[in-house]
Formats: sequence, C-alpha cells, structure tokens
Amino acid sequence: MKRSCNEHIKQALEMARRLIVLADEGESDSRDDGCRVLYGVMRDCAYQIKYEAERERNVHQQNNKWE
Repeated sequence: MKRSCNEHIKQALEMARRLIVLADEGESDSRDDGCRVLYGVMRDCAYQIKYEAERERNVHQQNNKWE
C-alpha cells in the first residue's frame, strides 16, 4: 500500500509538470483571449496539484513512509 500511494504522488507531480509545460506552450501559440484563459486555468490547476502533492510527499517523508 505504501508503495502504490507514493507512486500516485509521484505520478501527480509528473502530471502537474506536464500540464505546466502544456500551458506554457499553448499560451505561446495562442491567438485569442479564450485560449489564453484556458491555459491560465490549466496552469493554476497544475500548480495547485503540484503544491498538494509536494505537501503530501513531505508528510510521507517526515513519517518515514517514503522510499
């Protein structure tokens, strides 16, 4: 159980990283305000996911549940 939970956290961090990259690339290619809003929302969500996953990873590390 410990391993799968940590793996999910790692996957969430990777997904957040990929979402940030996608938002950055999309915003640089966007031609209208609607797209820029979408990429801003994507970036905001990605940073929230990243924050929560890092927080949970830190809790696991402090409790020696992180391999």
